[in-house]
Amino acid sequence: MAARKRFLITGGTGFIGSNAARRLTALQHDVVLFDNLSRSAAALNRDWLARVAPTARFIQGDVRNTAELAAVLEEPFDAVLHLAGQVAVTTSIVDPQADWEANAVGTFRVLEAVRARHGRNPAGAPLVIYASTNKVYGHLTAGEVIRDGRWDLENRPDGISEDEQLSFESPYGCSKGAADQYVVDYHRTFGIPTVAFRQSCIYGERQFGEEDQGWVAWFALAAVFRLPMTIFGDGHQVRDLLWADDLVDAYLAALTHKNTVAGKAFNIGGGPDFRMSLRELIRHLEERLGRTIPVAEAASRLGDQKVFYCDITRARRELDWTPQVAPAQGVDRLLDWIAANRAEIAGFLTRKGLTVSAV
Repeated sequence: MAARKRFLITGGTGFIGSNAARRLTALQHDVVLFDNLSRSAAALNRDWLARVAPTARFIQGDVRNTAELAAVLEEPFDAVLHLAGQVAVTTSIVDPQADWEANAVGTFRVLEAVRARHGRNPAGAPLVIYASTNKVYGHLTAGEVIRDGRWDLENRPDGISEDEQLSFESPYGCSKGAADQYVVDYHRTFGIPTVAFRQSCIYGERQFGEEDQGWVAWFALAAVFRLPMTIFGDGHQVRDLLWADDLVDAYLAALTHKNTVAGKAFNIGGGPDFRMSLRELIRHLEERLGRTIPVAEAASRLGDQKVFYCDITRARRELDWTPQVAPAQGVDRLLDWIAANRAEIAGFLTRKGLTVSAV
């Protein structure tokens, strides 16, 4: 077994955070969860983690609060998984100030808290792994074309690499992009070991998806519970899907290669082999559920990309990491999780004001 490590997970009761906590504790690592419980499913995930990962310790706190961060970082950690933040483009347009404070200011304060604790010995600081986003690339200039019934990149057959020009679009893109660049620079300027993971479409269990975020889970939930479902755009939009456990493997690989990854950014997604369009997902759900799924259509929204998939060459080479769970397999696992937790999920959706089908 690998040496026991200590992880601090900001946003630890979110979708990715709770999956990371479950996986890391199962591998006998020590985990501290730091979360302000602002997300609607956070309390559910905290209670679930108390059952499946009882060794994980929960501390309620906010990454925007300097004193609370300083207190938790008095403890020694090998890695800080910085997952806390505002997660939706649409929400950032409604309230750009809250988006900026959660993403840019919150990340800055995490970095400063680590620097305040370890500035005299930055090499001994925990590796700060930041959950960035593919939205830092904005509108792509790689040539968007329809190929085989879905959008594709005419000039980037292997996907978008880290050499792609950054283009922050929407308040969300700006706040996440600013944080991304601060993370990279804190190694260059202060020697703090940091790495930015520009994550593509992450999905998996404990993802209580919503229409504007977590689209794979949202479509699966809406299909199962017969909720109204809308495709914005033509439905041929493509993303590369990455199962949550594959992402946690990438986090672990980054810590293993701490000195190699420090100060870098990596595109982390399913890559060109794990692409799926919205309409392909709908067809798969229909086949699995054995019925037609009614879907409304609407115009594209600000910040929507027609196609994005990662070139994961750098991650393969420098992290020795490759995703394992193909989209069809992952969607089936997601549907199995929904079926096994139907009552809990139905209660959650009902509390959000949605009318769910009993069938």
